[in-house]
Amino acid sequence: MLPIALLMSEHRLIEQMIGVIEKETSRFRQANKANPVFIARAIDFISNYADLCHHGKEEGLLFARLARKKLPAKHRRVMDELIQEHHQARAKAHELHRANAKYSAGDLQALPQILKCLDFLVDFYPKHMEKEDKHFFLPCMDYFSATEKKAMLEAEREFDRNLVHQIYRNTVEQTIEPDVGTWFFRNCKRKG
Repeated sequence: MLPIALLMSEHRLIEQMIGVIEKETSRFRQANKANPVFIARAIDFISNYADLCHHGKEEGLLFARLARKKLPAKHRRVMDELIQEHHQARAKAHELHRANAKYSAGDLQALPQILKCLDFLVDFYPKHMEKEDKHFFLPCMDYFSATEKKAMLEAEREFDRNLVHQIYRNTVEQTIEPDVGTWFFRNCKRKG
């Protein structure tokens, strides 16, 4: 199995959640009101699964190893674009968190910002994942030996084994902090 197989499998779950987010966004628009509990769950999924788990493996394992290779300008440019896109998605999730907090506190004027953030995520993720799946992942496997691919796959598995502990450490810390999102985004940013 190639290391990208796990990443592409994660894309399929992200696609499913994006479909759910798209349907809920449409309902919010029709009702002219949002469901803060659903939004919090969507933020949790985007922040923990799509970003911390999935983008964490891409940036911390695949991209970090690719950065040490002699990549042609085209592949280096695409990798840089993907990293920048991860930053954009992270920022939008943070923005969604802030808007949802306002909305939950009774500020109904935050609804347009919530819808804008959700629309961004619904539009962003399919394009981003298609770029990775169809134009980047497979060609990049050619830069690695069989031994390097095997080591990367094991590193991905180890990353996932440790992730649950990190998430629940974060959960404990979040119960201590008055603003959960602020703590998460302050402490879980990765280098990119």
